[in-house]
Amino acid sequence: MTNLIIVAAIVLVLAVVMTMAGRGGGNFYVLVLVLAGMPMRQAATTGQFILLATALSAFVVFQKHRVVVWHLAILFGPLTASAAFVGGYGSHWFSEHTLKIVFSGFLALAGILMLIPFPETGEIDGKPRFGHWRFRSGGRRYSVDLRLVVPVTVLSGFGSGMVGVSGGSFLVPLMVLACRVPMRMAVGTASTLIGATALMGFAGHTIQGDFHAAWAVPLAAVTVVGGALGGRFALKSRPKHLKLLFAVTTLIAAGMMLVNALRTA
Repeated sequence: MTNLIIVAAIVLVLAVVMTMAGRGGGNFYVLVLVLAGMPMRQAATTGQFILLATALSAFVVFQKHRVVVWHLAILFGPLTASAAFVGGYGSHWFSEHTLKIVFSGFLALAGILMLIPFPETGEIDGKPRFGHWRFRSGGRRYSVDLRLVVPVTVLSGFGSGMVGVSGGSFLVPLMVLACRVPMRMAVGTASTLIGATALMGFAGHTIQGDFHAAWAVPLAAVTVVGGALGGRFALKSRPKHLKLLFAVTTLIAAGMMLVNALRTA
């Protein structure tokens, strides 16, 4: 019981901070659960479950303030959800050591990408190009290169489901860098997508019998509060601060999981 209370307190803080960055917190949830002694696959399943609770709580806040780009949510949602299900189910194809190494590498790449300075603008000029989808949302015009975005979205969804993270770690950089979505709107949209990805990844893991309700249910209740608080703080924060928060926390998580993987190899 003492261990659960300590983990719940840590998870509450993580839920607030990770929701502000549009990541849900799945990577840190999994990391904390693994360090607490939970097997990797069981930690991944529990992480997906509490991610779902966090995402739903944050979504209510972001939707109320209209910072969700629904065009991208509708595009990314089915792709990430289906790929996450396959990733969650297929996690048993790999050893726990391999999952940890893949987990660390994905996070490091996402963190580094967010350190790249990039203009926050969705305004476009010129004639429509082949493979590009144009739309207007929130007073901005966007042009999305589907030839790049679709395969990257599928890959990120698969990887997220496999290692038990939200997908926000990869969707936020994708929206900011490839789709030119402002950081605050990328955070709001990612939070919407996190719920779909977490649900399908959780389903894939649960079919394999990895669900541990004794920890997952109380931790999910804690993250509902954290998700709501994090959403409110994100709306009041400057975009550059949200980007830095995203990059730093992602790189820290990558480094800690890599160290854990090497120590337990």
